[in-house]
Amino acid sequence: MRTVIVTGASRGIGKAMAKVFAINGYNTLVNYNKSVNSALKFIEELKREGLSVEGFKADVSNKDEADAMINYCISKFGSVDVLINNAGIAQKKLFIDLTETDWDNMIKVNLNSVFYCTQSVVKHMLHRKSGKIINISSIWGMTGASCEVHYSTVKAGIIGFTKALSKELGPSNIQVNCIAPGVIQTDMIKDLNENEVEELKNSTPLLRLGTADDVAECALFLASNKADFITGQIISPNGGFVI
Repeated sequence: MRTVIVTGASRGIGKAMAKVFAINGYNTLVNYNKSVNSALKFIEELKREGLSVEGFKADVSNKDEADAMINYCISKFGSVDVLINNAGIAQKKLFIDLTETDWDNMIKVNLNSVFYCTQSVVKHMLHRKSGKIINISSIWGMTGASCEVHYSTVKAGIIGFTKALSKELGPSNIQVNCIAPGVIQTDMIKDLNENEVEELKNSTPLLRLGTADDVAECALFLASNKADFITGQIISPNGGFVI
């Protein structure tokens, strides 16, 4: 039985990924930090369905907590076969209004967490010469977004991280890929009004926004043996919004 860790899995895309992996027979470690109640409720729901799920509270932008999470998963399930670096925050703000705290926090939560979790898990994957790492970026990491310079910067960093690490780990049979979702119906767009949402739909060739499940199914494919010859790639489920 294979094991997956999903960071930031208490809601949105992370929650959808954790659920689809658990349903498809993975031992699933649900990482959460601030959304404790919703995470515990979600984990309990999956366990009631007879699925192999455990939770672990950790701020993965903290190296010690990230290491503790990886070690717990290995002690509980015996291995980590798939790591999904999903934890992150978003913020819309004019560039000239960004504070040093805004900038540092965005890098810490969205980029440092990827570094800490990946470095920790790779030490174990190298011994087994097997593993899959899936990093969650964004279309804004590919194209940039106005009023989201710091967010676009870290998401672009995740893309560069993916490409470089895939070359380094390829000889050890570890695949590193990146999913860059388009506009997805999650809490990330909750501040948009109805007209803005409609405009985004009309700007998408498939004439709809993406769902968390669209991203989850993409991750499930990349984690499977069907994707064993895919590494260093940026896959963007975005309905044609960015081509």
